[in-house]
This record gives sequence, structure tokens and C-alpha cells, in this order.
Amino acid sequence: MNQRPESWLPRLAEVGDRLVEEWYEIRRARSGAPRRPAPHELRASDADRERIVEVLRDALTDGRLTVVEFEERVETAYRARTLGDLASLTTDLLPPDRQPLRFEKPHVSALFKKEDRSGRWVVPAELPVTAIFGTTRLDLREAILQTNPVVIKATVFCGVLEVRVPEGVEVVRVSGDVRDRISKATPAPDAPVIEIHTKKSAGAMLGEIKVKEYSNRRRRR
Repeated sequence: MNQRPESWLPRLAEVGDRLVEEWYEIRRARSGAPRRPAPHELRASDADRERIVEVLRDALTDGRLTVVEFEERVETAYRARTLGDLASLTTDLLPPDRQPLRFEKPHVSALFKKEDRSGRWVVPAELPVTAIFGTTRLDLREAILQTNPVVIKATVFCGVLEVRVPEGVEVVRVSGDVRDRISKATPAPDAPVIEIHTKKSAGAMLGEIKVKEYSNRRRRR
């Protein structure tokens, strides 16, 4: 009996995700690279604390928190040292995709599907990205960059990688010894650099890499 694509594509994407995750774990173990702080171990900024307090204030207004609970959590937020300390204060107030601080997997995989990263998420120093017959969208406008530059190791085959950045952030495509700036705006002083590393191959020509730049005046807060 023939099955419709919509019945087996989700299962194929799930199997692909597991294989990609196992492959990246093996690569990390073999690389011997020094351990970097995990995203939840990074130091919190005042802006991160205020972002959490804003969610707590909304929860107090609509009755999800009592006054006592609100005061306790706000005090904890202002004393928090790490992003992990802050994130724990809102886990029972919003669904995962609306959390003000998000800790994602250290790679992004879109096999026969669409995958998005956006909001206040932590971008590791090196981010492997796969888009095979799928679309991966990385929105870096509110992201926390663990290092500068950030290296995106892209594998794109019959798929699309879209990177969204604030205007003035430099995005460079690196293929072998060739470097091409693919962002259009003039890089701002001290702005971060995003390097997208791709392989030189015939298959790489079948994928598309897009950069969308947004003025800070139009940036959603």
C-alpha cells in the first residue's frame, strides 16, 4: 500500500535529526577542543535580568504569581549571576518557545523540514547547521554570541540557510581559502562577525544561503 509523503516525511526527518546529533557528538569527542562554558553557565547581564523581571511583572498582573511570589522571584533575579539562574525563574510561566532566555542544542538540523532559532538564545562559538531538503532560519538580532567571530559550519543541499542580523553586523562566507562578504551594509565598528563556512563541492551549489539585515530602528523589542 502506497503511503503519502506527509505520513513518512516527519519520521524521516526525526531519524535524520538523531543521526546528525550522534555525528556531531562523535566529532566533538574526537576534536579534543577545550571545554567552553555551557550556555547556562554564562554570566547574566543587567539587560537579561530586566527581561526576566518584565515576564514576572506580566505574570503578577494577570494573576499567575502572587505578590509574595513576585517579590521573591524579582529578588532572586537581581541576585542571579548566570543565565541558568535567571532562566529557572520563568519555566512555569511561559511555553518553551516563548521563554525570554532559551538554551538550544549545540547544532541546528533541518532535514525535510523547517527549523528556526530566534529570540534570546545563546549562539556557541561554532554552530554546525544542516539544511537538506529543508530550511534553517537563524535570527541573531537578540541572540547572545558566545564569541566573536561566530563560526557557522553549514551543510546545505537542496535547502536554504537564512541568517538574520542587525544592520552593521558583518557576515562572511568562507569556502576553502576564499572569503566573500555577503552582508550589504557597511560593518559597524566593533560589530560582531559571522563566518559561514561551506565546502567546495558540486552539491554545495544546489543550496542557497541568504542574509537579511534589519535596521536597529525597526528591531522589535
